[in-house]
Formats: sequence, structure tokens, C-alpha cells
Amino acid sequence: MTTTPLHPSLDSRIQDELFFRRIVVLDGELDDSGGTRLISQLWVLAQQDSRKDVQLWISSPGGSVPAMMAIADTMDALPCRVSTLAMGMAASAGQFLLTAGEPGLRYALPHSRVLLHQGSAGFGGSAADIELQAEDLRALIDEVMRITATRTGQPFERVFEDAKRDRWFSAEAAREYGFLDHVVSDFGQIGAAA
Repeated sequence: MTTTPLHPSLDSRIQDELFFRRIVVLDGELDDSGGTRLISQLWVLAQQDSRKDVQLWISSPGGSVPAMMAIADTMDALPCRVSTLAMGMAASAGQFLLTAGEPGLRYALPHSRVLLHQGSAGFGGSAADIELQAEDLRALIDEVMRITATRTGQPFERVFEDAKRDRWFSAEAAREYGFLDHVVSDFGQIGAAA
């Protein structure tokens, strides 16, 4: 859902100030156009100075899996490090992107919540089409769970089982599981905690 800001010029100035400070924000549901915007912002910041870290702040219920995978691939391909910060909620695609941050530079504010699950998809069409879509979804879920297991240090089987149902984590429990590295209560601790 997209909302119109009450003060568009103020919203634009805030976004400009964050971008100037090398911060990009995933706020709300991730859709394909939002994914393209984040990828573009990450790329521009990496081109401006490949030695300086970029921060990705996440407050999201999740969203598009193709956009999520494209952002994670971009983060891996950039010459600079991308730190991540969960603010409020990092669910589904938000959790995946939080965990995709540079190891040692993945953060959450104390009252953030992280959701691990397998996601869902709506199918339509003939029985044969639905069967093909289901096979593709199973392969995609396996790939996402494999990447999550690698990035958290958890066994694949545990991640797969834990993701069968919605599983919410407090910030500290998410740190213990391996989704993130530090729970911080001060923005000055971001980067300093690494």
C-alpha cells in the first residue's frame, strides 16, 4: 500500500539527507519497483565511493521474492559493504535482506521483530500450470532456505523446519539464531559494533 506523504517536500528532504549519509530504506511492502529503486540507490552509492559502507534500514512485512533476490544479489556484487538494520519489523523478504547484510554488520533495534517463514504464492491456471508453478515454488523455497542456513550458520534442516510455520523472533532471539550480529540501542553503535 502506498501512501501520499503529508509534506512531500519534507519527505523528499529526509530521503535526500539519508541518501547523502549513505543510508537507503526499505519501508513497507517490497514490490518490484521498490526493489529496482533500492538496487539503483545501492549501485549509485557504491559508484560514488566503493570504500565506504552503505546502510540498508529495513522496516518491512516482506513482499516480492524476485525483488528480494535481486537486491541480495546486488548487495553481494557491490565493491562496498552493506550493513543492515531491522527497525520495527523485518519479516519474510525483510528478514532475508537483513540476513544478507555484511557479516558482523547486521543490526536490529531492541524492539524489532524478525519473521522467518517459507512465504506463499497464489496459483492459477490449468492443473498442469499449477503443478509447474508448485515445482518452481518448491525449488525457490529450497534456495532461499539454503541461503538463509548459510548466512545464519544454522543447519538447512533446522531452517527448513523452523520456516514451515510463521516463526517470530525478538531482536535478541534473532541475534542468537544468526539473522543478525548486534542488537543496538543507539544509532552511533551501528558500524562501531563490528
